[in-house]
Amino acid sequence: MASIEIHRTRDEAVDQNPTAGCTCGEADEELPELDVQTIPHAIRHAAIFGAIDGLRPGAGMIVSATHDPVPLLTQLEARSGDAVIARYLDRGPERWRILIHRTH
Repeated sequence: MASIEIHRTRDEAVDQNPTAGCTCGEADEELPELDVQTIPHAIRHAAIFGAIDGLRPGAGMIVSATHDPVPLLTQLEARSGDAVIARYLDRGPERWRILIHRTH
């Protein structure tokens, strides 16, 4: 059985084993797109922030919604500051798509 290491922070874990990756056999997509309408409303923002927190520095994702997610973007800016940059790719009227990029 493989040993399990527990780290206090994500950065510490990455520093200890920078080449470690997921062993599920799947590869990361170039730029994953998250359709937030598929996430129950009660946990939507928390799920989106979890996905953003899971991005490696320099990585990005697209958030797709059926409305302009201004409240989400306001929370993201307050929560992440300059660690995350967001910019619109599409501005409705049927679909809003926002590129979210982790800077560090």
